[in-house]
Amino acid sequence: MLTVTTVNVNGLRAAARKGFQEWLAATSADVVCLQEVRAEPDQLSAQVREPDGWHTVHAPAAAKGRAGVSLYSRREPEGVRIGFGSTEFDGSGRYAEIDLPGVTVASLYLPSGEVGTERQEEKERFMGEFLPYLKGLRERAAADGREVLVCGDWNIAHQEADLKNWKGNRKNAGFLPEEREWLTRVLEEGEYTDVVRRLHPDVAGPYSWWSYRGKAFDNDSGWRIDYHMATRGLADRAVKAVVERAASYDLRWSDHAPVTVAYGTGH
Repeated sequence: MLTVTTVNVNGLRAAARKGFQEWLAATSADVVCLQEVRAEPDQLSAQVREPDGWHTVHAPAAAKGRAGVSLYSRREPEGVRIGFGSTEFDGSGRYAEIDLPGVTVASLYLPSGEVGTERQEEKERFMGEFLPYLKGLRERAAADGREVLVCGDWNIAHQEADLKNWKGNRKNAGFLPEEREWLTRVLEEGEYTDVVRRLHPDVAGPYSWWSYRGKAFDNDSGWRIDYHMATRGLADRAVKAVVERAASYDLRWSDHAPVTVAYGTGH
């Protein structure tokens, strides 16, 4: 089995104080993909930066205190790449990938955007560059007999089932028609599979992010924006997907919950 978890930690230093380290010590995952780390490696304690038993890759953003992705792997990666060949985005702490036997695993933090602002234009530029990269990544992997798994906070809810208040969010970043259409293109043109939705086809959610405002968590008024996007051969091997939702509001160490998928080793 290959078990992979993705989670937006909403600041790794804060998450570490609130329970991330205990979660990491208890997880059975083989790979953990983090987003919104918001710290330079030297700002992290040694136990968080390089915990015993893990090989870590940290890709902080050039802009201090923003974005940042990391990968923790129990096996030493055969290869590591930061960014996806983008002049604008490779220093922005939004993408990193590692090669493991037979599979490339990536951690993605797609810009969140905000309608009517430069942030939305940035998101659109990122999406415009990233889809061709995803296609090329899949093609190169296939030629090499490898699968691909791009985990992370994609900051887009794809379908109405992916957020509680979809009617009220049709004009908001994260649920715009053009963003949703782009995710459809990732699945169709890119030939990737939304693994959690495939394993949970007819349910609302399972949500992975809840605002800290109001009673969103208690009411399960969330969004499903944290995805495992896998090439089809790997998606076929997915056997179980679970959102590790905290038992109560006060036990959360992020506004996102870890999304964990177990993949069989194939035939």
